[in-house]
Amino acid sequence: MTDIRELLLSRIRDVADYPEPGVVFKDITPLLADPAAFTALTDALAEIAERTGATKIIGLEARGFILGAPVAVRAGLGFIPVRKAGKLPGATLSQAYDLEYGSAEIEVHAEDLSAGDRVLVVDDVLATGGTAEASLQLIRRAGAQVAGLAVLMELGFLDGRARLEPALAGAPLEALLTV
Repeated sequence: MTDIRELLLSRIRDVADYPEPGVVFKDITPLLADPAAFTALTDALAEIAERTGATKIIGLEARGFILGAPVAVRAGLGFIPVRKAGKLPGATLSQAYDLEYGSAEIEVHAEDLSAGDRVLVVDDVLATGGTAEASLQLIRRAGAQVAGLAVLMELGFLDGRARLEPALAGAPLEALLTV
């Protein structure tokens, strides 16, 4: 696992003062552009999906779509996008959550999840955990089980893990990298 961590870290670019002064943005586009790194990432996340017994993958808008869809294909599972409110046609379940300044809302198609599903949430970064927590609430409201949360990178200094532990209710949170 050390080799994959080194590979992934070597393909993540720090962008200073983006999106605002004082922030160091972790840009994963170089990783996505490298077929070996992207494949290694997809394989590692698919292995987590298999280990957790997931039957479906949820990807969180927007980079969670980029990571979650190939993971679902690799693991032989269905993929479900969780979108910002108002982006999905048809009947949806929605979940509001608080941001640092204000609030937001995410949605999933109600018919995409059922009581027999074990759902792994996939995203690129775990920051404060607000969006991930809302997605876990959506999964349970749809009657499905949470298999866990898998992310490429956890920003440990933001303490999202502590926020998510109650919502995960014992399901694993796996981060390939912690920065």
